[in-house]
Amino acid sequence: MAKLSSHVTALFIVVALVCAFNPVFSVEEAEAKSLWNTCLVKITPKCALNIIYVVFGNGTLIESCCHDLVQERKVCHDNLIKYIADRPSLIGREIQFLKKRDDVWSHCVSISKTA
Repeated sequence: MAKLSSHVTALFIVVALVCAFNPVFSVEEAEAKSLWNTCLVKITPKCALNIIYVVFGNGTLIESCCHDLVQERKVCHDNLIKYIADRPSLIGREIQFLKKRDDVWSHCVSISKTA
């Protein structure tokens, strides 16, 4: 009977933790959806993928995408890249990605000013 009681207690703790953290996950997803809906409408899918590949891979920036990126605004660019960089599979490399994010932004702003 003592084993059953400890199993019931453990189950109760797990259920309580899931209920406690569930709203946190839904808020994060709501924020991501808001960013997606307000920021990515200003950039073409081709350019969004290009910029993500440049920041998170070894892609080459398509200069025509810089106009889209600057029009998207820096706050959108920063938040979206940070949101992707915070994924568990990328943890430990965030600083590298944030530096590349800032480099891409600076490059695009300089191209936009000269155009």
